[in-house]
Amino acid sequence: MWFKGSAAALCVLGVGSGAGAYPFLPRGTSSFPVDLGYAVYEGTRDLNNSINVFKGIRYAAPPLGNLRFAAPQPPAANRTGTQLATSDPPICPQTGASKETPAAYGFKSALGNEDCLFLNVYAPADASDLPVFFWIHGGGYGLFSATGLDPTEIMTTNGNGFISVIIQYRLGAFGFLAGDQVKEHGALNAGLLDMNLALKWVQENIKKFGGDPNRVTIAGESAGAGAVMYQAMAYGGAQNESLFNNIIAASPWVPYQHGYNDAFPTAAYNDFAGAAGCRNSTSTLQCLREADTVVLQNASAQVSEAGPFGTFAFTPVTDGDFVQQSASKQLVSKALSGKRILSANMANEGIPLSPPYTKTLHDFRNYINITFPLFLPDDKLDLEKQYSYDGDDQSVNPSAPLFATDGTNLPSSVNQSAFGTGQQQRVFNVFAEQSFDCPSYWFASAFPQAWKYQFSGLPAYHGFDLQALWSKTHLPGQSFKHAFRKIWGNFIIDDDPTITVADAQGGDVDSIVPIGKDGVLINWPLWDDGNPQLLSLNTTGGVAKLLNVTEYLKYYTYSDPGVVNVIQVADADTWEGGRGERCKWWLEHAAKVPY
Repeated sequence: MWFKGSAAALCVLGVGSGAGAYPFLPRGTSSFPVDLGYAVYEGTRDLNNSINVFKGIRYAAPPLGNLRFAAPQPPAANRTGTQLATSDPPICPQTGASKETPAAYGFKSALGNEDCLFLNVYAPADASDLPVFFWIHGGGYGLFSATGLDPTEIMTTNGNGFISVIIQYRLGAFGFLAGDQVKEHGALNAGLLDMNLALKWVQENIKKFGGDPNRVTIAGESAGAGAVMYQAMAYGGAQNESLFNNIIAASPWVPYQHGYNDAFPTAAYNDFAGAAGCRNSTSTLQCLREADTVVLQNASAQVSEAGPFGTFAFTPVTDGDFVQQSASKQLVSKALSGKRILSANMANEGIPLSPPYTKTLHDFRNYINITFPLFLPDDKLDLEKQYSYDGDDQSVNPSAPLFATDGTNLPSSVNQSAFGTGQQQRVFNVFAEQSFDCPSYWFASAFPQAWKYQFSGLPAYHGFDLQALWSKTHLPGQSFKHAFRKIWGNFIIDDDPTITVADAQGGDVDSIVPIGKDGVLINWPLWDDGNPQLLSLNTTGGVAKLLNVTEYLKYYTYSDPGVVNVIQVADADTWEGGRGERCKWWLEHAAKVPY
């Protein structure tokens, strides 16, 4: 069933591209026109914040007709007049998660516009040679857009010290259809190629907005962070162009990565062609290129929604060119572009994309059987040992207290958190570590210069950090948002996320922060495989509000007044009952996941 309106609208959990942000309302006069050679764009100037805003700049030709399922092409010249860049671009067709995923979570399909390869630029007035923050939105490679993503507050918090570029790319089957015919007559991983072309656009054009193409930080959350990873992996990590130097990967999602013509992507291709009425055509790909867009958008949704809880059907594949290896193998090889990384995960990544209705050991084992079909019986037994705790044979105890663990003591997130206890939390944590936490560990280890943090401020579910990033949000407290935004800004501007003690306190001297040797900066050790340490970004206090999302999912949020920062350095190996050791186990079994 289609939802009317934008799929980037706010969803209950705030994990969409908007994530609690409100659309930016331009204030003031028109900004100066910018001549990009192929077109002239004029945006608006936000006089209150001294930022020029350009929305809806075309960076690629419309991917229509024979460019559908093909590599993106540069835009054609359009110099008939100045084009207004004052409105968010049309969203790409939205391909949601499986129908098992509750509608309240917001991962629903919606009609979009295939002509959607646009980007937004936020440039401080009178900018000159500023570093660039390049954002790729998440959404399972099937959802969300640039709409509502306003970086004004993170920019002003950091003295307007950088330019922001927010892109859109093809989603669902339009961006990630795979198979032999796509390989022969189209382009595999077209959505990743869109992002790469947008990065090239930055190299060619960002100076005209006052940016420095030699200081680009490529950033994203969830699938957006996974996409960042794939850009670092591009062409075996040896792309002959230097497109970025810094990476911010917040909860990098590494879905199962199949070969382009393996059984799973081939089945998705055939199911998609069948749903679009092209299965019996002489050339199914040509039939798909000639099909009506609404028919194709419905077909993309139908295939993706048929999968298990929280899954998406169309994701990156190993294509032998842009993506040459599995993510786990290439991260271990350290054959990557980029110089340094800020890698992150959330405290409760298992929410909302893993099923919340697990009760018994039988339910837990059924989840493992469905989720990891390549695991042998010994693998499954070993997995249970990795996630063992007292009471493995007991059901969830409804009267057990729900609270977030402190990470350093028992009980750990294996069996207890703010969202669940027992077998339920066990499922949440298996999914969290396999899909997000461990990839963030591996990504940090792939670079000689890396910093790692965990966003622990409650409720700290997957995607909640976006509340602290974008403008006009009220969670999880001003002092926390100030510290968080300074961490990102320092990394973008100065290549080091370490902030001052004063910024970490966020104006509240009662905040608990790790003070460095000089007494000015916080203590935040570089990531070291031999002694891996992370920074836990947490809070205490605040006004509690209970949200009842579904009958299975309830949680508290905490807002001002009264939110106080609690930041600490933690041993990443022993964290949460041995998360680092479990991540080593997942790496050993990566080929059977596969990713």
